[in-house]
Amino acid sequence: MVKPIVVVGSINLDLVAVAPRIPRPGETIAGSTFQTFPGGKGANQAVAAARLGAPVSMIGKVGDDDFGLRLKAHLQDCGVNISGVSRVSGPSGIALITIDHHGGNAITVVAGANGEMTPADVDANLAVIRSAGILLTQLEIPLQTIIYLSEVAHRERIPLMLDPAPAQPLPSARFKNVDWLTPNEAEACSLLDDAGQQISQSNMRSVADRLLQLGSRNVILKLGDRGCYLALEDGTRELIPAHAVRAVDTTAAGDAFNGAFAVGLLQGKSAFESATFAAAVAAISVTRSGAQASMPTAAEVEEFFSEKLARNG
Repeated sequence: MVKPIVVVGSINLDLVAVAPRIPRPGETIAGSTFQTFPGGKGANQAVAAARLGAPVSMIGKVGDDDFGLRLKAHLQDCGVNISGVSRVSGPSGIALITIDHHGGNAITVVAGANGEMTPADVDANLAVIRSAGILLTQLEIPLQTIIYLSEVAHRERIPLMLDPAPAQPLPSARFKNVDWLTPNEAEACSLLDDAGQQISQSNMRSVADRLLQLGSRNVILKLGDRGCYLALEDGTRELIPAHAVRAVDTTAAGDAFNGAFAVGLLQGKSAFESATFAAAVAAISVTRSGAQASMPTAAEVEEFFSEKLARNG
């Protein structure tokens, strides 16, 4: 029996406006559409994995508002076990997202109930956590809770994947219990205190090696349309190219990748195979609007690979 993926993280409602471009400070521009979607990096990763057929449990918090009811119901409808999702007094978390016509985005997150996650919530859900084949978490819940979760994961010998998003500098000691660190370019530079640096073909190995020195056992650099770079504890250093697609909304590409990568690992795939699979899931996700709404099923991923094979002969 496959052990479940357990996600400890954020649950938001995404408020999404599409505009010709991202407004500059002080500027008002006319948008074309507005929609609301269930989101939050934690919930996105949970739904990504569940859509692919994996057993998934979510540990998190929503508010006692209508958003909270909607968010819990949606997770359950997607096949996620929500026994670890509680409602607290106050608003649910939200994300204000502006998407330009090229699929790029700017996001402002208000934590709401996510900010109420404490180490006590980890202890309250120890039975669920101990059942996990892998734990996933992100930085949209309080850091003290993530640190405590990492200590529990280490004690219980459960692999931990940390998505260090939103980007912020963290003390290097915080990574000693992390098995998989999965930053994008901005997050990697923030972790290394290299604000403004760009990751290129010539320096991605050195960037990944420096991230490994922070203490994580493995690093996956998520580089958008350039693919992902693996730096593993066994010495592997490899760039996996992205799939060429027309991007509509890149909001949840990284979350799609993380959820799918975890699924691959629990299916017994190697890190390379899991990352190749996750890159396809992320590619499909960016061709659709919405965060969780963009996550493909296993059948859709299989069809994606079949169509690509047919095109390439």
